[in-house]
Amino acid sequence: MSETAAPAQGVPPLTVNIQYVKDLSFEVPGAPLIYTSLKAAPRVDINLDVQVRRITDGQNIFEVTLAIRAEAHEASTGNGAAEPATRVFLAELSYAGIFTIGNVPENTVEPLLLVESPRILFPFARNILADVTRDGGFPPVLLQPIDFVALWQTRRAQAGAAGGSAVA
Repeated sequence: MSETAAPAQGVPPLTVNIQYVKDLSFEVPGAPLIYTSLKAAPRVDINLDVQVRRITDGQNIFEVTLAIRAEAHEASTGNGAAEPATRVFLAELSYAGIFTIGNVPENTVEPLLLVESPRILFPFARNILADVTRDGGFPPVLLQPIDFVALWQTRRAQAGAAGGSAVA
């Protein structure tokens, strides 16, 4: 085993200090009628974002938040009518963690915060979202695995086009 592969002073490159639900909202605007009128499983649109903020200036302690929005609408009836789809439910979850970045090269900080940290948080957030939608009386929303590398690369390309950094 090579000594150069170990981080300086035995500090791990990424430490999870705590994980927590920062915000959770579940709404069923059409209750109780939606439970009797829904003919098929609703169509669920998912929006996911990763947000990072430094907790204290000058320190390598960051809050990483997975912001997930799951909005369900009635599946179209196929009758050609131009009716707006009825919202079945709206679930919004902000699941966060406090992470400490060890003594690592500067070019690895961004991927640690925008790829590795959300990868650690994701299974827990996925489970919470599935539980809350099931407990709300609907089939559980089971998020498929997320390619956080691709998400980071897309965000980085957009930030590069705008002349900024992907990490706030």
